[in-house]
Amino acid sequence: MDLDAWALSLLSGLPIRTKTLATYNSAYRCHIHDTIGNIQIQDITRLDIQKIIQSLPPQIGATTLAVLKTLYREALIADLVLISPADKVSHLRIQTEERKFLTFQELEGCDLGKFRIQILFLVAHGLRWSEALALTAEDIYEGRVHVTKSILGATKSAAGIRTVPYLTDFERFPRSPKALRKTLAKSGVHIHSLRDTYAYLLKTSGVHVTTAQKLMGHSDPKVTLGIYTGFRDSEIDDAGDLIKLEWAGQGVSA
Repeated sequence: MDLDAWALSLLSGLPIRTKTLATYNSAYRCHIHDTIGNIQIQDITRLDIQKIIQSLPPQIGATTLAVLKTLYREALIADLVLISPADKVSHLRIQTEERKFLTFQELEGCDLGKFRIQILFLVAHGLRWSEALALTAEDIYEGRVHVTKSILGATKSAAGIRTVPYLTDFERFPRSPKALRKTLAKSGVHIHSLRDTYAYLLKTSGVHVTTAQKLMGHSDPKVTLGIYTGFRDSEIDDAGDLIKLEWAGQGVSA
């Protein structure tokens, strides 16, 4: 039995929350299926899994490894394998560090390949990858993008159902994120970085954080605020210039 067949038979029956199951299915489809999905489960090695995990950002790598460990834990119970190749696989520590992103202007100057339209669409509208996959031309009307679903069915939460201003051209997204991920990696960012770019675009455009929360589909404004705090070094100098102008208007010399 190959890993795809085992995952298909197992994941839907796991006694886990619907949201967790959706996360597992997404991680499997995006990061496991195309790499080792067609290999027999007993032939997959620890090195195969290590290569996958090390190629991913820490949080995504941790989730993907959890999926593989779950699959092999159940395979051991079912006597399909003698050992789990997911055991003792290490992943990068999840760190709370500054989120890396590129500005819209910086991305426009990058070589975005044949998926340039899709990448700029994500930046200009802030959709999650699962939402973008489910989007069709019929969801764009009256000058807005209507986000009502994801490729997994429902949106991540009720707050995910929203409309955002339609700003750039739309073309359907490829089923696999591999090509977009490879293109963005050249600039040191990944697909989710594009939502951070969207948040930065909203902030620098003067959009209030509560409005940004609605546009990004966040249930908790604290999540939006956490992303909104992203800044570029040039903003420090800009802040200094603004203060100097204010002082000059008040007759204060620096």
